[in-house]
Amino acid sequence: MHGVRKRYEIDRRLGQRLKAARQRYGLTLEALAERSAVSRAMISRVERGESSPTAALLVRLGSGLGLSLSALLEEDAGSGPLIRRGAQPVWRDPASGYLRRNVSPRGTGSGFEIVEVELPAGAEVRLDNATGTPALDQQVWVLQGRLDLTVEGIRHELAEGDCLQMHLRGAIIYRNPGSEPVRYAVILAARSGTYPGHIA
Repeated sequence: MHGVRKRYEIDRRLGQRLKAARQRYGLTLEALAERSAVSRAMISRVERGESSPTAALLVRLGSGLGLSLSALLEEDAGSGPLIRRGAQPVWRDPASGYLRRNVSPRGTGSGFEIVEVELPAGAEVRLDNATGTPALDQQVWVLQGRLDLTVEGIRHELAEGDCLQMHLRGAIIYRNPGSEPVRYAVILAARSGTYPGHIA
């Protein structure tokens, strides 16, 4: 029961942040639906805290707003130059079970972002940016285990210690082919005129 209440509270706060961001940019539900290719009804349910959105859905909504997944998931606007591990926002994707930690301090003006991810054995996550968003420069560094990455139709098999750099424009699929969780870091560098909208 405690886990259900916690999930509800996470969904409620996430919905509030999404609605506040949409209103801040002066977008109606219909406008965000068009920009993100997510239905108006689904956006409304997420904003009311009535749905547990997946990572794939949040990436589309975030890219429609010009916001990163980290920005949608963070609890407050800034933490200063140091953020302890215990204060780093953590979120679990209800579809794949993958655990995502926002490592980077927020509100510092830094040009890059670091996220730590643990993907369960056999799990897969597919992320599609909203139409018309800019290419992103990111690197994926495998810290433990094995990771299959398919970037715009090209598959890469990454082992522990491997690092893949990409200018991301389209779909990306993260898959754990092993029998143990894989842990990896995603490092995304902001480029002029872009925003970090596609971190997994």
